[in-house]
Amino acid sequence: METLKFLTGPKAVGPYSSAVKSGNLIFFSGILPIVPETGELITDDIKKATEQILKNVENMLSEINLSPKNIVKTTIFTTKLEEFAQINECYEKFFSKFTNNYPARSTVGVQSLPKGATVEIEFIVEC
Repeated sequence: METLKFLTGPKAVGPYSSAVKSGNLIFFSGILPIVPETGELITDDIKKATEQILKNVENMLSEINLSPKNIVKTTIFTTKLEEFAQINECYEKFFSKFTNNYPARSTVGVQSLPKGATVEIEFIVEC
């Protein structure tokens, strides 16, 4: 297992790695909607929050010469399941820029997320 470190993307907010590589898979920990340059957590708009997460993972993947088309599975956690249509709209728009084959996905409604986030997404990537 290899621990990956990134210059872009939010830093881990606890005792865990942002991503680890095992064989030809990379497992990204849940990414929060944090603006890496400022540390701001986006909580006021579920679409902006989702877009920030997707931008973060795109930048992180770019650092290791991969793109979102390498994502094979996502898990979305949200405290705003009633706003899932907005999350889904951002998700579809993002992935359609890279591929017509969307990754497998699970979505889970939760009571709360770290730091008061409204959405968090995990990614599994094939390299």
